Amino acid sequence: MTETVLRPHAEQEHADELAALARLDDRPRPPHWRLSPWAVVTYLVGGTLSDGTAVSAKYVGSRRLMEVAVATLSTDRALLLLGVPGTAKSWVSEHLCAAVSGDSTLMVQGTSGTAEESIRYGWNYARLLAEGPTEGALVPSPVMVAMRTGAVARIEELTRIPSDVQDALITVLSEKTLPVPELGTEVQAVRGFNVVATANDRDRGINDLSSALRRRFNTVVLPLPATREEEVGIVAGRVAAMAGSLELPEVPAAVEEIRRVVTVFRELRSGVTEDGRTKVKSPSGTLSTAEAISVVTHGLALSAHFGDGRLRPADVAEGVVGAVVKDPVTDRVVWNEYLEAVARERRDWADFYAACRDAAG
Repeated sequence: MTETVLRPHAEQEHADELAALARLDDRPRPPHWRLSPWAVVTYLVGGTLSDGTAVSAKYVGSRRLMEVAVATLSTDRALLLLGVPGTAKSWVSEHLCAAVSGDSTLMVQGTSGTAEESIRYGWNYARLLAEGPTEGALVPSPVMVAMRTGAVARIEELTRIPSDVQDALITVLSEKTLPVPELGTEVQAVRGFNVVATANDRDRGINDLSSALRRRFNTVVLPLPATREEEVGIVAGRVAAMAGSLELPEVPAAVEEIRRVVTVFRELRSGVTEDGRTKVKSPSGTLSTAEAISVVTHGLALSAHFGDGRLRPADVAEGVVGAVVKDPVTDRVVWNEYLEAVARERRDWADFYAACRDAAG
C-alpha cells in the first residue's frame, strides 16, 4: 500500500523504525503510549539503537525542544507548536502522533471555514431524520475519537480557525470531557488523550487565541534553522525523500544549487549578506525552509523532464523569483536590488544571475 500512495502516513513510512524502538524500549511508558518519552524523542531526532538499527532524524534542531514537547504530552497540558511558516510544525506534529499513538490521522485541519462539528461531533442527517438523536447517528470528530481511545489528536493551523470555534476546545482541555447534550451524556477522555496543535502568527488571516484557551496549552516555539548548512541538510533530506516517490533525479547532484537557494532565502530573511558586509531589503514573504524545499523540488522536476537530469541555475530561477516576489511592486524592487548588489558581484553566481534576470522578464 505505501508503495502506491503519493505520501504515506508517518507510521507507515517509518514502521520499521517504530517497531525496532518498541522492541528495544524498556523504559516506562505513559498510559496508551506505544513508546516511552525517551524513545519518542529518539524517533524524532534520530540515532542508532543497541541492535544497530539506524533511526533517521525527523527534526533537525535542538533535542531539548523535542524533550520539552514530548514531556508536555505526557502530562495533562496540551501542546502548541508555534513558529513562522516552514519551521516543521506540522511535520513534528505528525511524527509525534505516529510515535505516541501509532496513528497520525486523527487530525482537524484548521481553515477559516472549519466548523465546531470538526472539533466536537456531527450527525449523519439521514439517520438523524429517521431515528432522531441516537448514538448511531452521531459522527465523532477526530478529537472525540482520540478521547475515547486515549490517543493524541492533531489540530493543524489552530489560528486559522474562527475564535468561537477555537473555544470549543476549552472544555475538552480543561475538564477532559465532551458533553453531548442531545443524548444527555458526555465522552470522558481516556488516560493518554492529549492534543497537539500548530499555529503561526506571521501570515495574514489569523485569529488570535483567547487567553482562556492559550492558558491550556504549553507553547513550544520552533525556530528557523540556526545555520546555513543545517538548513541545507534539511532541504536536501526532505527533497531526497520526495524525489524518490516522484522518480526525480538524486539529490547529491543538486547540493550546490540547494546551497545557493538556501543562501538567497537566508540573506533576504535576515536583511544582510552572510559576510555581514551588505545590507539588503527583505521581501513581504517569509521565505521559509518549506518554500526552499518546494523551489528545489520544482527545479528537479524541470531538470528531469526538460533537462539533462542535473539541477542547474535555470531550473531553480523561476521558483526563486516566484517565492520572493509575492507583491509585484515592492517585492520586485527588493529582488532587483538583491540581484544587482549581491548576486551580480559573486563570480560563481554568473549563471544564476543571468537565469534570474531572464525569469524576471
